[in-house]
Amino acid sequence: MSQVTTKMCWLTVPRRTVRMTNFLLIRHAQCDPMGQSIAGRLPGIHLNDTGRREAERLADRLDGVALAGLYSSPLERALETARPIALRQQLSVRTLEELNEIDFGEWTGRSLAELDPLPGWRRFNSFRSGSRIPGGENMAEVLARSLQAIDRLCRLHPDSAEIVGVVSHGDVLRLLVGHALGSSPDLMQRLELSPASLSILELESHGPRLLLLNSTDGWPFGFPSRKAR
Repeated sequence: MSQVTTKMCWLTVPRRTVRMTNFLLIRHAQCDPMGQSIAGRLPGIHLNDTGRREAERLADRLDGVALAGLYSSPLERALETARPIALRQQLSVRTLEELNEIDFGEWTGRSLAELDPLPGWRRFNSFRSGSRIPGGENMAEVLARSLQAIDRLCRLHPDSAEIVGVVSHGDVLRLLVGHALGSSPDLMQRLELSPASLSILELESHGPRLLLLNSTDGWPFGFPSRKAR
């Protein structure tokens, strides 16, 4: 049985070397399937009107931050989140396949209500570290490829003054943040990353530090911010 290697740049640099990269982890803005169905890697899933406004506001928030590079999942909803930022920053968006959404295999396109009774779906959501999506990925594979992307970007942007933007998907980013915190994939749903949210991960040669988690310009997605009448 082959083993999946999940090394990150801070594990491969000698301790005597001072090296740091700051990652701005961005979840894509809202699209219609969010909270309703598994969009997965279906083509043609674009931001909805709310998502487009979120993406523009996100670009406004980052107007005073100088990004050294901007990298994105190749899916439309991620690219449409990245493009307003790139326009303000006068950068091109570079796509990385390793930042792609989880391959949801046979569950792609199905509604959450349809999936909820399935034992495999329930197992996946309670024991992600030991589950494989039918016809899709397991979490070790998703984590391995996303760590490969981060490792490569560490090497491309080793200057401590550089901030690197990464636009990806909720579960992919939860895995990265959870890994940095030493948390099991089974606990990843305890981390909330709202649409168009910002998290900041600082990677040094001796280890990571989470500087910001799920920062938005409002209340977290789904939070009942208004008092019940």
